Amino acid sequence: MILTLLVRSYCHLCDEMRDALAPVAARHSATVVEIDLDARPEWETRFGDRVPVLMLGSAPLGEVLAELRLDTASLERRLARPPFASGPDFR
Repeated sequence: MILTLLVRSYCHLCDEMRDALAPVAARHSATVVEIDLDARPEWETRFGDRVPVLMLGSAPLGEVLAELRLDTASLERRLARPPFASGPDFR
């Protein structure tokens, strides 16, 4: 499972989310990929005022799980759910 964390180097909220996220990601064997928003100016309009942003999957199209602050209990519940099925399995 991939979690993407959009950050800025000078962002104290990013540091807080990174610290809160680490043990949750470890419990769920998730890989955290950090992307510095300043290196992706084309995403500025979409995410600029909301950093840090945590996504399930790859940015910029992943499922947004948190913005600005991390609710670890909500994140734990979401990561415990199986991925959604795309439809019935007709094997």
